[in-house]
Amino acid sequence: MVARTFGCFGSALVTVAGLAGAVWVLNLPYPMIRWPVAKTAPLILLPSYIKMDNDYRQAVSLVAQADQLVNQATSASDIELGEEKVHQAQEHLDGLPVWFLGYYPTAYCGFVGCRWQFTLDEFEAARSEIGRMEAVVFQERNAQHLLEEGTLAVDGAEQAFQAAQSGTDRATALSTWQRGMDKLNEIPPETLAGRQSATKLEAYQRDYQQVTGSVAGGDRSNTLVDAAKAFAYQAAIAGQNPPHPADTWARAAELWETAIARLNDIPVQDPGYSEAQILLAQYQANLGIVQENVAKEEASARALDNATEKSTRMLAQNLEGMERNQIASLMQDIINDLEKVQPNTTSYPKASAMLTSANQKLAQLK
Repeated sequence: MVARTFGCFGSALVTVAGLAGAVWVLNLPYPMIRWPVAKTAPLILLPSYIKMDNDYRQAVSLVAQADQLVNQATSASDIELGEEKVHQAQEHLDGLPVWFLGYYPTAYCGFVGCRWQFTLDEFEAARSEIGRMEAVVFQERNAQHLLEEGTLAVDGAEQAFQAAQSGTDRATALSTWQRGMDKLNEIPPETLAGRQSATKLEAYQRDYQQVTGSVAGGDRSNTLVDAAKAFAYQAAIAGQNPPHPADTWARAAELWETAIARLNDIPVQDPGYSEAQILLAQYQANLGIVQENVAKEEASARALDNATEKSTRMLAQNLEGMERNQIASLMQDIINDLEKVQPNTTSYPKASAMLTSANQKLAQLK
């Protein structure tokens, strides 16, 4: 009797284990398994529904937390915590089987009792927000790195200047000081580090000006380097927020050329010569970029003018009396000119709109 009871109990255990294993298999995140189960016996997928609901709620909550920490950061620790929340939100989003929920939100909410309607658009929006915040975190980390490097360089240069025993040592300290401030200037102003560096930079520049003003006589290289940086600064401002007309790029090129000329006036024996050569390489590279932009603007403007002129001439003709292949040839000629207009130029938006219209009309003629 005991053996029979034990045998029945063992059989029940085997049956339960088998059922549990079957449920586990049917809940595997594979469309080929879940698809038929969802149609015929959706209740079996209850463990998956519960997990999906938890992943959804956690993702929504973590995205909101990450947004507050990353986009409203007040310290570097906020950025670090925000990055952690971003990763956690990403993990929960990865746990959502979008292919399934996108087709069966009603069945899902019917079993789990949720009050939300999950859609692919909602999922993609969350993905997009996470991606954007990852980019912000990456930018913020780079900015914090520049802030640390610039601050350490300036603080060390201040101490080195105070301990300097010779003019060469003072010139080296001032050069390091300036490079540190240059790093702070490189920090994007929209970042947390950029906002923090603005106050530091103002104080550093004020102290730097006082120190350099107190150096008796000031050497020629410092004067020329400062002048070159002033022209370079104005050149950089002139080139901000492109695209610009060719005249604006030409003015920026003239400023870079003036800055380069100042650096070329520094003799080899001066203590600022090494720094001048480093800046010279940067400024010449920047000048080359600006000159390329001038050429792109001029070429694009010519191409757009040619296309506009040809379009005007074509419209002035009696198109009804022309054969379709003749009109198509004229349209293709206009398209060829429009395709010469390069992206990131002032002519490109108008040319792009004209090109779209021209291609549509050409397609109608064929």
